[in-house]
Amino acid sequence: MSVREKLPLTSRWVVKIGSALLTNNGQGLDLAAIAGWVEQMVNLQRQEVELVLVSSGAVAAGMNRLGWVERPDSIHELQAAAAVGQTGLVQAYEQEFQKYGLNTAQVLLDHDDLSNRQRYLNARSTLKTLNRLNVIPVVNENDTVVTDEIRFGDNDSLAALVANLVEAEVLVILTDQDGMYSADPRTDPDARLIVEARASDASLDAKAGGGGKLGRGGMITKVRAARLAARSGAHTVIVGGRLENVLGRIRTGEPLGTLLSADQPPQTARKRWLAGHLQVRGRLVLDEGAVRVLRQQGKSLLPVGVRSVGGDFNRGDMVACVDANGLEVARGLVNYSVQESRRIIGRPSEEIEARLGYVDERELIHRDNLVIL
Repeated sequence: MSVREKLPLTSRWVVKIGSALLTNNGQGLDLAAIAGWVEQMVNLQRQEVELVLVSSGAVAAGMNRLGWVERPDSIHELQAAAAVGQTGLVQAYEQEFQKYGLNTAQVLLDHDDLSNRQRYLNARSTLKTLNRLNVIPVVNENDTVVTDEIRFGDNDSLAALVANLVEAEVLVILTDQDGMYSADPRTDPDARLIVEARASDASLDAKAGGGGKLGRGGMITKVRAARLAARSGAHTVIVGGRLENVLGRIRTGEPLGTLLSADQPPQTARKRWLAGHLQVRGRLVLDEGAVRVLRQQGKSLLPVGVRSVGGDFNRGDMVACVDANGLEVARGLVNYSVQESRRIIGRPSEEIEARLGYVDERELIHRDNLVIL
């Protein structure tokens, strides 16, 4: 079965809509277009697809309200434009989703939120909880407060990192072009649409161009985003947002736009990322029962199966799980700090709240954040 044929079977999508589409190339928010995309997303949700929407447009909408024609270079002016435009952008989505009885949630992220492991897990838990409550998260970069050091630089990258965050199977990047071409179709009459390629294909870089005056990213940022998304196994579709019922047609497997496929299935890619890319901050010594459960059943690690704790770690840090002989069995992202862990190890999960006064998760390490070695 091809990747296209698998799309109707997927159940978790991140949809990113670019500035040029949302503002009709700088003419203010295109409310009719927003209504159309919302209707399509509602239809996807009715097909039991969990959705996270990553929306550009705050800066562009603010520029329009302020009467600015050119995107400013000053970060403080960009922040001001984002502050002015963000309210109208979120209001537009809220009004449209409310027509279908759905609530939205504004989620503003910056790079620190996803590079800091504790905030990463908090953001992940929040987005998954919103999906479980049938609320549509509307994610944007926190343009109002970001600095040059922490800004994503474009919402294509943000969308890919969100896809990693929620372990999405599909990232759809809606753009003002039909997809990615072998050359610039505006200047080369022989340019052809690339229907499908691997995200890891190095030759794609030479075929990607620059960005427009409203957005920060061109096709090259979309290719890089596809590679980021592929890290956790998500396939990326770069496609024209103005195509009729574009999301629904992608869902059926229709060959629209450019599909950049991941080389690894989601679980495998995520486990490999966990195993090889994070520094170990602590150590949990497991009893025989916990070792057996992890190795043979692939379940989460509960506090009751841990004998002792070592190191200095916080919620979201990587810790090693070892047996009584010190042999590393697994590693994963821990849900509690070292101080909290010491108070709950060896005890059933039902006692966490009594011992800490609160409970974040019943698992010490959830199986989604655990890799067996």
